[in-house]
Amino acid sequence: MKGMSRRAERVSELIRDEISELLRRQTRDPRLSGNSVISITQVELTDDLRFAKVYVSILGASAEENREAFGSLVHATGFFRHELGQRLSLRYVPEISFKLDTSIQQGDRIMQLLKEIEKKEE
Repeated sequence: MKGMSRRAERVSELIRDEISELLRRQTRDPRLSGNSVISITQVELTDDLRFAKVYVSILGASAEENREAFGSLVHATGFFRHELGQRLSLRYVPEISFKLDTSIQQGDRIMQLLKEIEKKEE
């Protein structure tokens, strides 16, 4: 979150927490509440609080389920923005854009490869 103002950092944390809460409790879309686990990893907010990039990590049973879950998130952007407007007292509710964060999946793949190397060395 390098470069964000202190206020933008605080608001981005609030947005992350609220969207996470909405995903856990409010979402009725079966593609979002199915086999995929969706985590909000980071929110980058512009200093004027107008635009938010919401980074999500999706871990699921299959790549197809993950794509469906991400598509559903993007489709529900208006819902999330509306709910943020109801829950947060901000003058302007930021425009939200969801971005896929694959760092957790990449880390998991690296761990698998390291375990395979370790087994071969034994």
